[in-house]
Amino acid sequence: MQFFTRHNLKYFDKMRCLRKRSAVSFLGILVVCLLFMNLYIEDGYVLEGDKELIRETATHQLNPERYVHSFKDLSNFSGSINISYRYLAGTPLPRRRYLTIGLSSVKRKKGNYLLETIKSIFEQSSYEELKEIAVVVQLADFDSAWCEGMVQDISQKFAHHIIAGRLIVIHVPEDYYPVLDGLKRNYNDPEDRVKFRSKQNVDYAFLLNFCANLSDYYVMLEDDVRCSKNFLTAVKKVITSREGSYWVTLEFSKLGYIGKLYHSHDLPRLAHFLLMFYQEMPCDWLLIHFRGLLAQKEVIRFKPSLFQHMGYYSSYKGAENKLKDDDFEEESFDIPDNPPANLHTNMNVFENYEASKAYSSIDEYFWGKAPSTGDFYGIVFEKPIKISKIKVVTGTEDRQNDILHHGALEVGEKIVGSKKGRQCTTYLRLGEFKNGNFEITDVEHKVLFDINCMRILVTKSQKEWLIIRSISVWTSQTPNQ
Repeated sequence: MQFFTRHNLKYFDKMRCLRKRSAVSFLGILVVCLLFMNLYIEDGYVLEGDKELIRETATHQLNPERYVHSFKDLSNFSGSINISYRYLAGTPLPRRRYLTIGLSSVKRKKGNYLLETIKSIFEQSSYEELKEIAVVVQLADFDSAWCEGMVQDISQKFAHHIIAGRLIVIHVPEDYYPVLDGLKRNYNDPEDRVKFRSKQNVDYAFLLNFCANLSDYYVMLEDDVRCSKNFLTAVKKVITSREGSYWVTLEFSKLGYIGKLYHSHDLPRLAHFLLMFYQEMPCDWLLIHFRGLLAQKEVIRFKPSLFQHMGYYSSYKGAENKLKDDDFEEESFDIPDNPPANLHTNMNVFENYEASKAYSSIDEYFWGKAPSTGDFYGIVFEKPIKISKIKVVTGTEDRQNDILHHGALEVGEKIVGSKKGRQCTTYLRLGEFKNGNFEITDVEHKVLFDINCMRILVTKSQKEWLIIRSISVWTSQTPNQ
């Protein structure tokens, strides 16, 4: 290529050496380069020669002779991939949904849990929830006889869901797949293991690409998963509680790539990412890199988990896989609403255990140094609300003395002050903390005004530090504005 300089050629020679020494190093360098180039591309500042360089570099690992039809323009990471999908059951959705649930399945040597997984999704959802979801099952095995048999079983057992437009079964022909033999053996994996996980990355990329425009959000499941009751309602509460905050991935299970939630607008970019590095590492590792590249450094995982692994045999060689998520709760549980709010405290905060970490379902907490009488932890809601229930837990299992020994919980009205320093002028005390905890129900019957603020007040100094482990707020109807 004429625009290459001698310096550029030497640079890429060094890159090839690094790739041989360390697949992980190659991945990191290439990803960062592509990320920055992508930022320039989206702003229209990249020269045509640079675009060509990106295409050649990114497709080098994917063997463009077999895959050029899917990678015509890698410089547009937000664009969909040109794939011809086969509809094995169902038709294109007539309307956009709130959540798409994506499953990819292949033939297993032992056991098959796909039908049970689909059954669990539908059985654990109410009629109203079913109106807001779409389930997309990708049969990703190249064995056409197995695919035909599975389609028959799915169509017989879930015919009414297919007719209702909430279940689609798709397949991608083998011709669209990149080379799966003779791949790099990173981490000293055997060749068949490398082929299995590399194909799995491509399977998920194709599935993500298909689902990109079906709904507002997308959750990734495996084909051997059990769902908790009314999981969609729980997911919606969590998403609402995160309004105004940046996130790439919300996790509703701690296992692999089960229960990973994304904005649908991120799916095309994630699909491209999995395809570019399909042979480098397993899918769950790539998902971690993707999250980090989009500037979400910390895991955002919610408890209790909404999805549980139920298979005993892996889709890889039928090996035993008895992993379980011990944070999973199957029966309906009461997830707090925690409406959007500004959080502040006058206590001396320890390191990065800031106030925001107590007001969420994430497994984190607020930690302040020994509080004095009159110290407080304040919550100012973005809108006045009606509250039905409040629960506050202080201390942890390993720091059982870092509780609020003497304190009270109050709610307030009539906000004054600027946006940064807003507070209520009057407060009503709802009760005292007992053994470090506070819980009250029927708040809407005890408080006659719409609540603007809530605060935890220290009523007596203590020498112990204070951990506020969780603050949970349940709302009733929205007050009239």
